[in-house]
Amino acid sequence: MKPYPHIFKPLDLGFTQLKNRVIMGSMHTGLEEAKNGYERMALYFQERAKGGVGLIITGGISPNLSGRVAPYSSQLSFPWQVKKHKIITDAVHEVADAKICLQILHAGRYGYHPLCAAPSRIKSPISPFTPRALSRLGVYKTIQDFANCANLAKKSGYDGIEIMGSEGYLINQFVAPKTNHRKDKYGGDIHNRIRFPLEIINAIRKKVGKQFIIIFRLSMLDLIDQGSTWDEIVIFAKELEAHGVNLINTGIGWHEARVPTIATMVPRASFTWVTEKLKKDVNIPLITTNRINTPDVIEDILLNKQADMVCMARPFLADPYFLQKAANDNAKSINTCISCNQACLDHVFKQKIASCLVNPKACHETEFSHKQATVKRSFAVVGAGPAGLSFAIEAAELGHSVTLYERNHEIGGQFNIAKEIPGKEEFKETLRYFNYQIEKLNITIQLNTEVKAENLINQFDEIIIATGIRPRIPSIEGADLSHVLTYQDVLWHKKPVGKSVALIGAGGIGFDTAEFLAHDPNKLPTSLDKPAFYKEWGIDIHYNHRGAITNKKAEMSHRQIYLLQRKASKLGKGLGKTTGWIHRQSLNDKGVDMIGGVEYQKITKEGLHISINGKQQLLEVDNIVLCAGQLSNNELYEELKAKNQPVHIIGGAHLAVEIDAKRAINDGVRLAHKLT
Repeated sequence: MKPYPHIFKPLDLGFTQLKNRVIMGSMHTGLEEAKNGYERMALYFQERAKGGVGLIITGGISPNLSGRVAPYSSQLSFPWQVKKHKIITDAVHEVADAKICLQILHAGRYGYHPLCAAPSRIKSPISPFTPRALSRLGVYKTIQDFANCANLAKKSGYDGIEIMGSEGYLINQFVAPKTNHRKDKYGGDIHNRIRFPLEIINAIRKKVGKQFIIIFRLSMLDLIDQGSTWDEIVIFAKELEAHGVNLINTGIGWHEARVPTIATMVPRASFTWVTEKLKKDVNIPLITTNRINTPDVIEDILLNKQADMVCMARPFLADPYFLQKAANDNAKSINTCISCNQACLDHVFKQKIASCLVNPKACHETEFSHKQATVKRSFAVVGAGPAGLSFAIEAAELGHSVTLYERNHEIGGQFNIAKEIPGKEEFKETLRYFNYQIEKLNITIQLNTEVKAENLINQFDEIIIATGIRPRIPSIEGADLSHVLTYQDVLWHKKPVGKSVALIGAGGIGFDTAEFLAHDPNKLPTSLDKPAFYKEWGIDIHYNHRGAITNKKAEMSHRQIYLLQRKASKLGKGLGKTTGWIHRQSLNDKGVDMIGGVEYQKITKEGLHISINGKQQLLEVDNIVLCAGQLSNNELYEELKAKNQPVHIIGGAHLAVEIDAKRAINDGVRLAHKLT
């Protein structure tokens, strides 16, 4: 029997067939606006097509000027633009049975520019610009712009389009009473509020004909107050089917919603229940989505008829050959997406080209060659953290001989800390992938080995130092007392911590340590605990409230925790662009005291003496945990460099400003190619 039979069962749409049940979902990458971006996107999408994806959906493309997400975002409105898009479609169609759809996205009030337009003049909390309300003529013009964009997409060679009707963009704004206060035929009851998207579908179908895929991304969970009710969603879905939509994709949460929907702390497949709930009401295929990242999870969803297809986006950044590996019954070789957001969404929101923490070649395919080394060289890699592992694996794949040294009993470095944080269990998947690659590529590894310079001198063609970091011990009187611990003591060595604790330092590691300590060590949650997630974030799975949002019921912290920083600015300001708010909200809901503007006076057996705005106080705590930054472990590098050895330094050993796995893995991969 073939592995994953439900995944690889074709889906017949009547006029065309999809070769399997997995869609690569829409992601904006920044390539859309980059120099030579269409050529780069062509290779990026082609790589995923070669990896076996049944259908690809592009990042969102605006149908007109007002619909752009930002001033220079991509738009498809003019015939001269067809030539650029054909670069993409031609590349994808070089792969047998590969299909690609263009997503049409009008940002509405989410547009980050002064020309944005919406159903009503209501400002979004995530944009500084107040939109103009579309006039009746403006509504009609926008409908025609959608149809024109779809027609140009067809001329560009796309197999279909996806209409973005969720995530709080323009169409979603028409549908939800929160953002639609119109008094004309496009406002009022649900039938009027869905008139706009239905007229868009009619106009598109008239332009493109019946043999063209139309996917509608329907917001099944708005996760905001004054969102849609379940009955309204069912009415809308039935109308979509009646108006000739071929597939309905599941949209989860508005961008302004204060509920995490794709970050790593969201349990896998947390939202498939809502797709399954709709299946009994419509007959066209439904696509489910969000936090689905392994073949086993996909197969289970399809087997249990929760959906007809599964849509994944970031997992194809992490591993473009995800489906090919699954088809070959080699799922253990998949480089799993850990949903960290650090190189994908965070990059896009900072106007940088997207990539992937665990696969820095994603969206940068043109910068790397897959050619094997013509001259095989020998490399010693000291340190099996993310930087050393990424170099070792990439160099071995390029054909070099690699010996990897690690002073601890296991590989992983700082990932062994990350995997201990509740909500970050996915980091174990990367360690599983690294271990698999070490074995597959016959990398020589020596654990429990404190390698010395004399063991390396004149033994290898190149030496790579990836010895990582060590915690910085701040100059505070009493920092050497027995009840003072480092974050490594707590998270890695599992030293006991009392019922009250003060954390010195509120960067990423401070927040992670606080999250770890806030949980009962005897009842640590897992990433599979969906009921606890729904409860903590107020997700109404019974759909008794508009938008499926209800009161949150987070568990209070297991300990009294003070999270402290010297700066008077907001704590967690330097956390991830798209996930920082989640970490702050999580600790706040658990009752963690987060205090800025702290001067550390001294540590005594009574606790931590501090000063805030000149006022002295004592935090009577059982333990103080130092999370005050890191220092590079670079002594071996300096010693080898002084001896004129061919040595390179990467990761935290090179720069210890933050514990930055994204930079560490990128360092390793790029150095391997540089030395080939």
